[in-house]
Amino acid sequence: MCWSATADLVAGTVITAVGVAAVAVAARHPRDVPLAALPLLLGAHQIIEAVVWHHDGGTGPATLAWSVIALPLLALWVPAAVLCAAPPSARRRLLVPLAVGVATAAALAHALATRTVTAEIRGHTVGYALGLPQAELLVVGYFLATLGSLLISGDRWLVLFGVLVTVGAAVSFGLWRQEYISTWCAFAAVCSVLLLLWARKKHR
Repeated sequence: MCWSATADLVAGTVITAVGVAAVAVAARHPRDVPLAALPLLLGAHQIIEAVVWHHDGGTGPATLAWSVIALPLLALWVPAAVLCAAPPSARRRLLVPLAVGVATAAALAHALATRTVTAEIRGHTVGYALGLPQAELLVVGYFLATLGSLLISGDRWLVLFGVLVTVGAAVSFGLWRQEYISTWCAFAAVCSVLLLLWARKKHR
């Protein structure tokens, strides 16, 4: 697949529609709505990146909006949503990735508020640069919050989702080290279609 403005726009539109369907299925159970809405968020995220492509990267509002979703928002949203939707037996242990997510999101939000994030078109991918302090520690915290919460959720569909996006993170880092944030987010967005199946299975 060659990533481009058109690819991001088409994928984003389809995934957003999946998110709308997932939220509709989960609507009668409020605790499940934040997680069911994740494809909606990730689909919108891909559409925003189509705008980044259209402007040839740079430091504009679309770049900042993309980064806010990819960095602090997802670091907080995913563990909080998993905690809400998880079975009661798993909720105590899910407080750990949530706490890590809160701390990581706060650090990433501060970085975005005090630094300039730049997007650069690199062939068929987009690279984002922010110059994060203690970047390795923040990356570990980010993945512990997002992937960790899914993998210990106690729900087999969410564990499967977590395994897939973990594999996607490894592949994206191996193939596109400088652009892995963008490529991994795209992979996670596609995998989030599983959340519609999760919502249907849970609320059948």
